[in-house]
Amino acid sequence: MSDNVFTNAIKRLDSSAEYSRAHAETVNRLRQPKQCIEVGFPVRMDDGSEQVFTGYRCLYDDTRGAGKGGIRFHPDVSREEVMALAFWMTIKCAVANIPFGGGKGGVIVNPKELSKAELERVSRGFMRAISGVVGPDTDVPAPDVYTNATVMAWMMDEYSAIAGKRSPAVITGKPVSMGGSVGRDDATARGGFYQIRELAQIKGWNPSQITVAIHGFGNAGQLFAKLANEDGFKVVAVCDSRTGLYNPEGLDVASIMETKNSTGKVSGQGKEISGAELLALDVDILVPAALENTITTDNQGDVKAGVILELANGPLTNEADAAIRDRGVIVIPDVLANSGGVTVSYFEWTQNKAGFAWTLDEVHERLQKKMAEEFRSIWAFANEKSIDMRTAAYALALDRLADAHEATGTAEFFTNT
Repeated sequence: MSDNVFTNAIKRLDSSAEYSRAHAETVNRLRQPKQCIEVGFPVRMDDGSEQVFTGYRCLYDDTRGAGKGGIRFHPDVSREEVMALAFWMTIKCAVANIPFGGGKGGVIVNPKELSKAELERVSRGFMRAISGVVGPDTDVPAPDVYTNATVMAWMMDEYSAIAGKRSPAVITGKPVSMGGSVGRDDATARGGFYQIRELAQIKGWNPSQITVAIHGFGNAGQLFAKLANEDGFKVVAVCDSRTGLYNPEGLDVASIMETKNSTGKVSGQGKEISGAELLALDVDILVPAALENTITTDNQGDVKAGVILELANGPLTNEADAAIRDRGVIVIPDVLANSGGVTVSYFEWTQNKAGFAWTLDEVHERLQKKMAEEFRSIWAFANEKSIDMRTAAYALALDRLADAHEATGTAEFFTNT
């Protein structure tokens, strides 16, 4: 992410505020995080040397509940990036209407250069460094870029040792055997799929006639492709960072998934295409499921899809988003489209706090209900205000944040005006 990523994030706050009933004081408070710490922590490497790593944890807002947001391990992690992501998590949790605020964390490290033992020591070292600012009722981390259930297990175990008691609710995205929730592995993709299904009902679509292209064939992209294909949608193109496939008659998604997971490559039937060519395909639904800033001012004019589902975080730049919106393309924004992940994280936290576990069918049923409710709420808000769905999502989130922020009074209350 660029250095101005936080500035760009706040621009979306400002552009949506005029459509919200939020008081100016609420908007002003959301211009900066409640807390953002930087830590340096030493780790003993396999060769006996000591290396000091830099990490961040940002609690952006906790007015609606404990902070919630992932921890990423990446060489490009920065304070500005973590703050922007924590802001987006604040909005996302309000969009999903779950009782969490927003948080985010990261460590400047390339995990591909670490042994498994070094990765564990970095994970535990970071948790020790931030243990004073996270907790089951304070700020609840989760997996993010280059972290996974195993990393979360190490961190939960380390926090429990510090707290002197087993504390599964301190973190989500854990292995099921350690208090994780079933249904968490495909929650992001499933949440986005449920929203596309709601849109199909609103539009009266026949899924078999709706073409879908998926840019990014990692976990979220694969699982979305699988769910859409099984529901009758015609998945005609997929790609990863190296290559892609296109077949206007529809791809054999199951076969491509098997090949990708066994060889690391997207290959199989269909015409081989690049990621840039996939973005320009004339399809009904385009699903960016890879990295931020995939669609920019340079390539937005190539996009022909009528609907974009942002399964990735920030796949459209602000400028590209505005241009695409002016063309009448429906963009289901990331803060709504990929909110299935944080919603099932909330389910996991709830189960940990209550001391029981839901079945997979219960998790899917609750997720489907939540995604349908919030999609239709934002769809109705957008139509009522004659605005795009991204602005509607931010404005509705601001309304919900305002209810909490302003419950203790604003200037008018204290001056009796």
